[in-house]
Amino acid sequence: MNQLLRNNIARHVSLSEDQLQQFHDLFEPRLFKKKSYFLSEGQICVHEGFVLKGLFRVYHVDANGVEQVLYFAPEDWWIADIDSFSNQKPSNLFIEALEDSEVLVISRKNKDLAYEHFPAIEKLFRIMTQKTHVALQRRMIDNLSKTADKRYQDFLAKYPDLYNRLSNRQIAAYLGISHEFLSKIRNKLAKEK
Repeated sequence: MNQLLRNNIARHVSLSEDQLQQFHDLFEPRLFKKKSYFLSEGQICVHEGFVLKGLFRVYHVDANGVEQVLYFAPEDWWIADIDSFSNQKPSNLFIEALEDSEVLVISRKNKDLAYEHFPAIEKLFRIMTQKTHVALQRRMIDNLSKTADKRYQDFLAKYPDLYNRLSNRQIAAYLGISHEFLSKIRNKLAKEK
């Protein structure tokens, strides 16, 4: 049983050792090289993944070709296009490995099997879905109400370990600004110190 997954589950629900092992056995390990895709736009998301090692970005490309990063998924994060996974429809998202990465993946069939046999697993994913919904709602409000400077400062405070693992372009795409504007913000903040 992978300790990182065990700890992630334990933060939300309690399972016996036997239940943990049975749930873990429903996953398959997968390796993703840097710049490879867990999911591409137009594909149906057939797996949900738990990141053991590495880093992913989940993004959409708008009609003008501009990348809009929804979130970054480092170790101990879950990745999937929930809409595509749940409704078995083509995805609007890309999920790209930004580093060589290791992921435990679970199919929809195995996830449904876990729901049937372990009510705590259904509770686990309900709790995680609620937390994700809250985080995306807060992010949407921040994007509508905060300046780019403040959003950048919040990003650094919330994800201090990601800063050195991401390019300026990737951070800018997450903040919804150009990388040139991000450079101006960084220069301004450096002068204020």
